[in-house]
Amino acid sequence: MKIPQISYASTAPELSDDRRYDFFSRVVPPDSFQAQAMVDIVKAMGWNYVSTVASEGSYGEKGVDAFMQLSREAGGICIAQSLKIPHDHKPSDFEKIIRLLLDTRYARAVILFASDEDIRGILNASKRAEQVGHFLWIGSDSWGAKNSPIHQLEDAAVGAITILPKRATINGFDAYFTSRTLENNRRNVWFAEYWEENFNCKLMSSSKKDESSRKCTGQERIGIDSKYEQEGKVQFVIDAVYAMAHALHNMQRDLCPENSGICSEMDLAGGKKLLKYIRSVSFNGSAGTSVTFNRNGDAPGRYDLFQYQWNNVTGPGYRVIGQWTETLQLNIEDMQWPRGEQDIPTSVCSLPCKTGERKKVVKGMPCCWHCEPCDGYQYQFDEFTCKLCAYNMRPSANRTSCQPIPIIKLEWHSPWAVIPVFLAMLGIIATIFVMATFIRYNDTPIVRASGRELSYVLLTGIFLCYIITFLMIAKPDVGVCSFRRIFLGLGMCISYAALLTKTNRIYRIFEQGKKSVTAPRLISPTSQLAITSSLISVQLLGVLIWFGVDPPNTIIDYDEQKTINPNLARGVLKCDITDLQIICSLGYSILLMVTCTVYAIKTRGVPENFNEAKPIGFTMYTTCIVWLAFIPIFFGTAQSAEKLYIQTTTLTISMNLSASVALGLLYMPKVYVIIFHPELNVQKRKRSFKAVVTAATMSSRLSHKASERPNGEAKTELCENVDPNS
Repeated sequence: MKIPQISYASTAPELSDDRRYDFFSRVVPPDSFQAQAMVDIVKAMGWNYVSTVASEGSYGEKGVDAFMQLSREAGGICIAQSLKIPHDHKPSDFEKIIRLLLDTRYARAVILFASDEDIRGILNASKRAEQVGHFLWIGSDSWGAKNSPIHQLEDAAVGAITILPKRATINGFDAYFTSRTLENNRRNVWFAEYWEENFNCKLMSSSKKDESSRKCTGQERIGIDSKYEQEGKVQFVIDAVYAMAHALHNMQRDLCPENSGICSEMDLAGGKKLLKYIRSVSFNGSAGTSVTFNRNGDAPGRYDLFQYQWNNVTGPGYRVIGQWTETLQLNIEDMQWPRGEQDIPTSVCSLPCKTGERKKVVKGMPCCWHCEPCDGYQYQFDEFTCKLCAYNMRPSANRTSCQPIPIIKLEWHSPWAVIPVFLAMLGIIATIFVMATFIRYNDTPIVRASGRELSYVLLTGIFLCYIITFLMIAKPDVGVCSFRRIFLGLGMCISYAALLTKTNRIYRIFEQGKKSVTAPRLISPTSQLAITSSLISVQLLGVLIWFGVDPPNTIIDYDEQKTINPNLARGVLKCDITDLQIICSLGYSILLMVTCTVYAIKTRGVPENFNEAKPIGFTMYTTCIVWLAFIPIFFGTAQSAEKLYIQTTTLTISMNLSASVALGLLYMPKVYVIIFHPELNVQKRKRSFKAVVTAATMSSRLSHKASERPNGEAKTELCENVDPNS
């Protein structure tokens, strides 16, 4: 039968011995399949940083190229180094390769596409470098389950994973091949060369063997005078012969149905048509497995996976740990690792980042990164990104999400609140006591002489100064915030409006007395109340305008206590009153206080026999000192994390002290006289305005002894009970 001429170049791959095979070798799974199996093994182990070592030549280089291409397509695998073993290698070449592999120590997994001799050289070099157990070898089918590459290097090979195409031993071939001799196998042109290599002898003078080799006798026997092991690809060669036979048979049946041999149509069919028939064959091969070809003309990939292990009972050896038939089936629990490692060793460029850390990928190396913590108010959005939490949020403990910032307010049990509340309660009790005493003794000379109307107004202002403490500490809501706006400056305004009216009256009386005996205008109680009310109305008008322009509301201030450490961050629930608005609300009262102090200074020369200007002066001087201390403390703590507590406490204590100074200096002496010395609380005879002014003028020119001075409360009666019409 005449076989059509076929161009084999397009179908014949180059295998490990660098000899060109014909298309029969297509029944052996191609390098791309075992490269895919290696990629799947690497990914199953969780390795993403590997090196490759290849023997120089088509087998090694094509195998590594296939692995690198498939690893890029699969993603998640980076090649640390890709090294080649030269044809004319020396021991130093292997040592250099080991040194280069150690430059990327974290790439412990090494992909090997190398010949037996090169595998031995690599293992031996790693042993000499004392790196036994460091590298995790993954060998191609050239290593497979052979003992020759690892002979006397077993310790360096422990843990190595190798792959081998699924194959079966063909018993008939062993009987046939061991019976071959130089006499009965002359048709094989390579058999003589095999004979010399197998028996280490020389057949002819043209032999490549050196002269020192012994001459072959021709009586040597395969398997008796030399070791014999069936080549693993025998099965595939047999199947390739049958594939050709089936293809030719099918082709002849289709093209020459009427002929028993080759017809003209088959003779002219050409190689392409024959290749089509070859790819379409399907039959049970010599090992009982199905033989088919895919559209690329390749047999399906079927591999056994081995690992070289050390067993204390059976010693070292290869153990099947899985298989690959287009998908990986791996028994990880059956695997053992060098150096007694229990878990799967790592071969990664960078360890996984901790929770709350982002990956900063090294340029050009997607498997290598630096871990950077998400700091401040950032959380881990994904493995590569940190994002800032919303303004009212902070990162969780593991920084994988955001959580609301806790809301706080000034609590009643806080030390910052306890002290102001205690002072305010004492002040309220004292104010109520003074007011009750004045009401009880409303018609006594001391009460009348102190100006009852303005006294009650002043006591009301003092009372409100104490009350504001509770409003400043109460939980903010619309109602509380409204009352804060109203009473924040109202208490001080009422107090200092009353004191200003009183000091202004004293000043005008004695200034008028120096010019004439006519009483000044607007010194009656009704006039004094009218003046005080008009001064207070300015404060109320300002508050009403404030309400209209900016209605009261509550806010949560997250900036006030947004500390560097987000765990300490707090949102402050408070009224929408700024520091500037607080000062503006108190500004008018402070203006009244300063004006009152000016009048107290102007009336300091008025004899104390006739007025209470000096107690008022002492009150205003002390109050000014209190508020001068308040302003730097209030604004100096604006950036403090304790701003809420310090400013609230400072403000309330300042108002409590202001009220207490006025209450103590102006009213406690009167209450003392009323309760403990009622004999001094008697009516003095009335004098005309002229008599009072004359007495005051004369008194200012005389220096009285302290023992000769009448009680201060009786003194004020002279001015308070002046008859304006006299």
